[in-house]
Amino acid sequence: MSVDFNSRRSCVVCTKGCVASSQHLASEIGIGILKKGGNAADAAVAMAAALNVTEPCSTGIGGDAFCLFYDSKANEVHSVNGSGRAPSKLTVELLHSQGFSMTQPFPAQTHGHSVTVPGAPAAWIDTVEKFGSGKLSMLEILDPAIELAETGYPVQEFTASFWNKGSYLLTDPNNRYGTDMLLNGQAPKHGEIMRMPHLANTLRELGIQGKSGFYCGRIAKAIADVVQYHGGVMTTEDLASHVTTFEDPISIDYKGYKVWEVPPNGQGITTLIALNILEGMDLKGMGHNSAEYIHSLAETLKLSFTDTTWFCADTSQVEVPITQLLSKEYAAKRRSLIKSDRASSDVQRGSFSVGNDTVYFTTADKEGNACSFINSNFMGFGTGFVPEGCGFTLQNRGCGFSLDPKHPNVLAPNKRPFHTIIPGMVTDTNSNELLVSFGVMGGFMQPQGQVQTLLNMIEFGMDPQKALDVPRLCVGGSYGYDSAIIAVEEGISPDVVQKLKSFGHTVEGPVCGENRSRFGRGQIITRGPVFRGQEYRKEIIPTLWAGSDPRGDGMAIGYCT
Repeated sequence: MSVDFNSRRSCVVCTKGCVASSQHLASEIGIGILKKGGNAADAAVAMAAALNVTEPCSTGIGGDAFCLFYDSKANEVHSVNGSGRAPSKLTVELLHSQGFSMTQPFPAQTHGHSVTVPGAPAAWIDTVEKFGSGKLSMLEILDPAIELAETGYPVQEFTASFWNKGSYLLTDPNNRYGTDMLLNGQAPKHGEIMRMPHLANTLRELGIQGKSGFYCGRIAKAIADVVQYHGGVMTTEDLASHVTTFEDPISIDYKGYKVWEVPPNGQGITTLIALNILEGMDLKGMGHNSAEYIHSLAETLKLSFTDTTWFCADTSQVEVPITQLLSKEYAAKRRSLIKSDRASSDVQRGSFSVGNDTVYFTTADKEGNACSFINSNFMGFGTGFVPEGCGFTLQNRGCGFSLDPKHPNVLAPNKRPFHTIIPGMVTDTNSNELLVSFGVMGGFMQPQGQVQTLLNMIEFGMDPQKALDVPRLCVGGSYGYDSAIIAVEEGISPDVVQKLKSFGHTVEGPVCGENRSRFGRGQIITRGPVFRGQEYRKEIIPTLWAGSDPRGDGMAIGYCT
């Protein structure tokens, strides 16, 4: 697919409520929930379900979800960890007996062992129960997505391309029900009407029966059956025992702004480590997307990833040195390792004594609440396995585990794997008032995209849409991290690319067209023009400013009446 990025978007500005997602139909559904009296949490879950319908090649009820919720009455940020766990019978010893080892990659994307328990359905319900308005039932929140799945919807351009790329998983003869997610045996094309009746029934059961409608009974049995058919060991008991956890979010201060992330097992800590290192540099003086700026970002991200790809793991089973990793003293030590004109070639993690595809979307309501939400299958359709009569694919998050027995993220029964999906928020350091709800989807690109969009706003005064529009860099790949490669996006000048090469970087690009999706697809909502050097006068009616990434099919929508 040939794609040009010639059009422009203005930043959406509104007063009563705002949403932003990678699908305009999902954004419309979110606004509809807000207008019915729902709050930011209700709208986010309605959009999560709608995105499962309209972009199943990225997200779904068979995957995981994370959420940050800002409670305007308490001026507090809360986090939801909706990631699933490995089956209780899945052990390193079992994998070794089947021929897998440290030198052999974790079972392939399409092996039953790569499926962890889907955490998204429980996260949806728990988010509504804990943070929702209480004015809408779960079925009312899911109804718009159910209707969309039953009556059909036109498939959007990027989605059609991603669907086609992953369709080999659905047409595999061993994937007995894969064709349930195809149109006449093939991926739907741009503009074709797609109906998903099995998914509609699944969402309806969840809306009526709650968590038991998914984690017990027909759906749970279908999930266990298809995982076992593909060599896995997941049981209905593994599904029935799943629980969401509510953990204290982690944060750092960056120049008067407090940046919030969900704690490990998610990689949000990567964003915070990087910002701590970058805080001591004159980024504005370097100039936006100059060779010096990109070099500084790349070297910082290498250091951050080197730490988190080792230390980031399930904190219920291993100790993660979060306090040390996020200290300003540690950031200064790591910063000192960066050479201003030379790329590093052998980056080592710090030492402590201790015991791709995705959808991101965000909402804000008239009460001042906001929800930063992310939902994912991991690699496109994940495994591509479709449980009988269910209409969704199962994720392959188990690929995030290590088989090294010394690694904190080593596979273990009932353990959560390293996770790439990360919602973000920013509040005022002094008042803790909400300033930004934001995120960028895209595997290992996610913390990189968060850092770059946030710096675009804080350091260079861009509004949310501009912050998403400008070219980005990506260190390594989307699904596998490789610090030896820097990809740069179309719009980075050839002179900058040549200078980066003279620093010793291996540079790929400029990357253009549809391939720009590897640089992530983000959504941002801010409260007022907080980063534009304008005085935000609170006596004037507060405004919401929003942007949606041009690398996707979506849009930001707001309302004022």
